[in-house]
Amino acid sequence: MSKLTPRPGIMDIAPYIGGMSKDTSFKGKLSSNESAVGTSPAAVEAYTKAGETLHRYPDGGSIALREALASHYEIEENRIVCVSGSDDLLTMICRAYAGPGDEVLYSEHGFLMYPLSALSVGATPVTAPELGYRMDVDLMLAAVTPNTKVVFVTNPSNPTGTYTTRDELAKLHAGLPDHVALVIDGAYAEFVTADDFDSGLELARTADNVLMTRTFSKIYGLAGLRLGWGYGSDQIVDVLNRIRGPFNVGAPSQAAGLAALQDHDFMLAARDHNTKWLAWLADQLTDMGLSVVPSVANFVLVKFNDVGDAHACDLFLQEQGFYLRRMDEYGFPDHLRLSVGAEDENTGVIVAVRAYVTNANRGAADV
Repeated sequence: MSKLTPRPGIMDIAPYIGGMSKDTSFKGKLSSNESAVGTSPAAVEAYTKAGETLHRYPDGGSIALREALASHYEIEENRIVCVSGSDDLLTMICRAYAGPGDEVLYSEHGFLMYPLSALSVGATPVTAPELGYRMDVDLMLAAVTPNTKVVFVTNPSNPTGTYTTRDELAKLHAGLPDHVALVIDGAYAEFVTADDFDSGLELARTADNVLMTRTFSKIYGLAGLRLGWGYGSDQIVDVLNRIRGPFNVGAPSQAAGLAALQDHDFMLAARDHNTKWLAWLADQLTDMGLSVVPSVANFVLVKFNDVGDAHACDLFLQEQGFYLRRMDEYGFPDHLRLSVGAEDENTGVIVAVRAYVTNANRGAADV
């Protein structure tokens, strides 16, 4: 008898595994780059209010939310598409423009959802080498072939926290053929304060082949709702609207997202908190002899040089109630990624890491 056979590429997918936490007794879940300050009270209130009409279908076009996004970013409302988490857009763009025989390009240590999205449509994931934990434009362009259909750029990058400058992004786009879709994944864009940073908004405004994606999961603290959006050309957005589900964003998510976007003071407070503690964590870890990749996001990537071992440190921290993210899947087996947390989480995890490093150094001295 014949059996069901999935499309090529699907069985090559290793399911995505999020940041680990065994239970709710942890002192610090710092593995998933979640909001360090929680969620806007206004968003919580809007979400709760929306619960009174759960028997109604949501607005299939997310009209109020798109209008608010258009006003906030001064962009065209009809060129915005809202989705259930920005990861949806990564898969949708591959569904729209790639398939068997095509290639999807991203930098060497890029977000794990890029190859998964490519494989889900039967396309081939291709990586370009990074230099100094950063995407290199020349190496990316050198990896483009006639089969390239989609190029993913995370800006800022996950898991490194580095960013691509405005000029570098423009150079990359200028070097791509017009038939290649450039997707600029700006999940952490709201945290960045660097003057030469570009979220991709202007390229998405002016180019026919660019899509910028954003999320409400990070700085807005709505990770539990899975809410994201994209902005691109009329052509791209028209295609995405044809393949997305008719009621793809729940009403409570739309209501909470709208309220979170309008609570600008809360967002600024979240960014200020991150700016302060990101620098503090980097200084503390560097003082211990660990290497910290300069980050503009809400996490730091830490390398364990000759100071202990990343896996051993991770196990030690778990025993202390702190959960970080191992980086083996990203090609960094000697690194851990540490999300910026609340003040007590930040100070607590530093005490725990310092205890591990002290013990590791003492053990090395005894050898």
